[in-house]
Amino acid sequence: MAPKDSCILLVDDDLRLAGMLAEYLGAAGLPVQTAASLTAARQRLRSSPLPQALVLDLMLPDGDGLDLCRELRAQAATRTLPVLMLSARGEPADRVVGLELGADDYLPKPFEARELLARLRALLRRAQAAANPEYLRVGDLELDLGAHQVRVRGQRCELTAYQFQLLALLARHAGRVLTRDQIMDALKGHPQEAFDRSIDVHISRIRAAIEDDPRQPRRILTVRGHGYLLARSREPSAEADQG
Repeated sequence: MAPKDSCILLVDDDLRLAGMLAEYLGAAGLPVQTAASLTAARQRLRSSPLPQALVLDLMLPDGDGLDLCRELRAQAATRTLPVLMLSARGEPADRVVGLELGADDYLPKPFEARELLARLRALLRRAQAAANPEYLRVGDLELDLGAHQVRVRGQRCELTAYQFQLLALLARHAGRVLTRDQIMDALKGHPQEAFDRSIDVHISRIRAAIEDDPRQPRRILTVRGHGYLLARSREPSAEADQG
């Protein structure tokens, strides 16, 4: 978790745009500090605490934002700092270069402020999940183990306590098939609801909560004659049944 006084650092020499974004993001609960040059950004990044994330324009008066991104990824202290690049350069090659240098996301100008907010929130969730063992993330599925909360693409999904533990078990073994017996053994000691209904019924109800189309599941797959697996991506494997 970021320190309370941590913020988003927005590096852009368009002062009008920076001010507008700082006001919008701040109102949404993401306080912003701004810098209009690479020099100012480097000074801020040398202070403590580090920002929660960096929104970095590529075209700045004293250099290219790609240079700063390269520097950040070469230093241990900032190697995992979430970086979202902004640029009026719309060519795919520019985006590829930015991502290859370590940017986590890339948003071409012009853009909607609400899209920037959504992308930043997604970046911060991923960073929190990576830094906190209380979080599990598989594709766009996120589990907060401490709060017993499940989100798909940021949207909360409601599960019973047992269903949450079952999904967490599958998430810890993502990509691996677990038999019904393995699931029952692993979840011994959890609420007895498990013994009132079959594992299949619980899986069906989890699918109803987390799948885009529970009739065509892409996350929890049935492997006939074996059991269930949570797919690392949402594409079914050749050997797995969707039902």
